[in-house]
Amino acid sequence: MTWWALAALGAYHGLNPAMGWLFAVSQGMQHRSRRAVLRALGPIALGHELSIALVAVLVLVAAARIDQRWLHIGAAAALIAFGIFRFVKPRAHFRWTKMRVSGRELTLWSFLMSTAHGAGLMVAPVLIGAGASAASADAGGHDGHVGLASVASAPEAAVGIFLHVAAMLAVMGVVAVVVYEKVGVEILRKAWINTDGVWAAAFVLAGVATLLT
Repeated sequence: MTWWALAALGAYHGLNPAMGWLFAVSQGMQHRSRRAVLRALGPIALGHELSIALVAVLVLVAAARIDQRWLHIGAAAALIAFGIFRFVKPRAHFRWTKMRVSGRELTLWSFLMSTAHGAGLMVAPVLIGAGASAASADAGGHDGHVGLASVASAPEAAVGIFLHVAAMLAVMGVVAVVVYEKVGVEILRKAWINTDGVWAAAFVLAGVATLLT
């Protein structure tokens, strides 16, 4: 279930134009090439993965030093607070000053955007939940008490991040190519839902769920 949750979050990120597919489409339009669209996806995925990995490392480090109850409370508070912030300031994110960028600049842009949108923060409760489930299974016939916070191990976190980014990249690639070749960016004005509102609500719900587990 944990890996499915990470993959589902990745697919949602792939659908969200703010996470990069709109930028990839703009690259294709500038160069008048579908290859430019696909070429932009790699740096975007790398920047997103770096943002996710940063949060995963912080969670793993915190787990070695913080009691499980406080880690859950801290993660829940951060998620709820960030969700409320996204409701109040839905357009608070880094703004790029140009659209013609190198691969390195595109990676940096993706990292900043993913961090500003809390992409890595949303992964934290999934990693905590994975570790807690494993710890409960290991406790077996013992008293079941876990003194320190339990999170997914480093290898498990790496696999989860890979699945997350792979799902995002697959969905993002399909959406970017379809928009570039068939639909056009006018779809954003006519039929696109408010992904910022959905994303903010998801943070609040994830925070409440983390607090109750």
